[in-house]
Amino acid sequence: MPTPGSTAGFRASLWTNMEKLMDHICAACGQVQHLQKVLTKKRDPVSHICFIEEIIKDGQPEILYMFWNAVTLALSSHFHSATNSSMFLKQAFEGEYPKLLRLYNDLWKRLQQSSQNTQGTFSPSGTPDLCVDLPHMEDDTQDMFRLKRPDYDELNVAAVDANLTLAVSKNVAKTIQLYAVKSEQLLSTQGDASQVIGPLTEGQKRNVGVVNSLFKLHQSVTKVVASQSSFSATAEQTIMSALKTIHDLMGNAIQPLLTSVADAIEAIIITMHQEDFSGASSSSGKPDVPCSLYMKELQGFIARVMNDYFKHFECLDFVFDNTEAIAQRAIELFIRNASLIRPLGEGGKLRLAADFAQMELAVGPLCRRVSDLGKSYRMLRSFRPLLFQTSEHVADSPAVGDIIPFSIIIQFLFTRAPAELKSPFQRAEWSHARFSQWLDDHPSEKDRLLLLRGALEAYVQSVRSRDGKEFAPVYPIMVQLLQKAMSALQ
Repeated sequence: MPTPGSTAGFRASLWTNMEKLMDHICAACGQVQHLQKVLTKKRDPVSHICFIEEIIKDGQPEILYMFWNAVTLALSSHFHSATNSSMFLKQAFEGEYPKLLRLYNDLWKRLQQSSQNTQGTFSPSGTPDLCVDLPHMEDDTQDMFRLKRPDYDELNVAAVDANLTLAVSKNVAKTIQLYAVKSEQLLSTQGDASQVIGPLTEGQKRNVGVVNSLFKLHQSVTKVVASQSSFSATAEQTIMSALKTIHDLMGNAIQPLLTSVADAIEAIIITMHQEDFSGASSSSGKPDVPCSLYMKELQGFIARVMNDYFKHFECLDFVFDNTEAIAQRAIELFIRNASLIRPLGEGGKLRLAADFAQMELAVGPLCRRVSDLGKSYRMLRSFRPLLFQTSEHVADSPAVGDIIPFSIIIQFLFTRAPAELKSPFQRAEWSHARFSQWLDDHPSEKDRLLLLRGALEAYVQSVRSRDGKEFAPVYPIMVQLLQKAMSALQ
């Protein structure tokens, strides 16, 4: 053991001696290899039997193989006894394990280079993994329920040897999975975990803590793996598959809250039908109020939930990946319900147009940028000017069928028809909420167009039953648009 103050010198001497040991082993192996070559060529002068055949008969291995196995067994035995009896040696070898492994690998390469004509004689099974205690990572999980820094260090250490890298990767993956299991047990699944009415509950706080912990683990391990250029594809895939479990668990943990937020947003949007959009335009040609009451409520709710609940999560990108989907759904629901408003007066059009502009502000907190919402954002922007265009111009708009589905536009044109031309939900005597649910259950554009066609055909029958002489001006436009939509599905 080194005396106080001489630790650095002792370590330097230790590694110098280790290098001398490897040189000595290499030289000894060379001598044995040379001896084996000589015995392979020399024969008994009387029996003419090759000397090497006498040595390896009865299934005995070659002498070089026997010598190499004896060396590796002796090394392993002495290393284990030395590190078990001396904490200093254990710390020295563990702390500078890459140096030990490189010495061994260099020895192995030198031996291979010197034995080109005896390929397969040596076996690298003696890799000195005695200083990497693989099971301790599982013990950390069981005892402390967290991954410690040494676990990441072992990924760095193991990267100098492919076989050891794979072994450590498998153990890290197993530890990650154990961590996921324990994390899942901590999650709150009670009703208070998904409430969006009051402040953060204890269950929600616990779930936030679990998700943040999972995120830090995912982030740290991903960073270590990314920094290892020598990782094999198999080793990397082993760890990344385990990390997917962590990512999936994060999603499961946050999903109840996301669902509650999405449901609340839908409930607020559908209240637009409780407001009156039938009024004429004001003398100024501007809406009387900046936006409708439901839109104010929607903006306030989204701002509150992002501040009260989601801001506590440290994984911002992960949160936005999920809340952006809510924003897209909110826009689609808004346009769907806006297209169902009947009657819609000139003043109502002005207020609804203002609501379209305010909708961008409403969903803003849910996303990085509103323009990132893709087709939903383009549909929001494209639909607004259609409010003030004639039915003919609406039907001819390049956005129809490309950005805005035909079914939405035909649905919107119902609002310009007389009361006798009933919208599909009116004909079925459904509430707006029930009709919205039907549309969710029937995402196929063909199903939706068939429903609209049924409403148009019912209108034709009603006109004929009263011996009507003409149809509403918007009717032929809707029929032409329906035919164009159906042909586009062919």
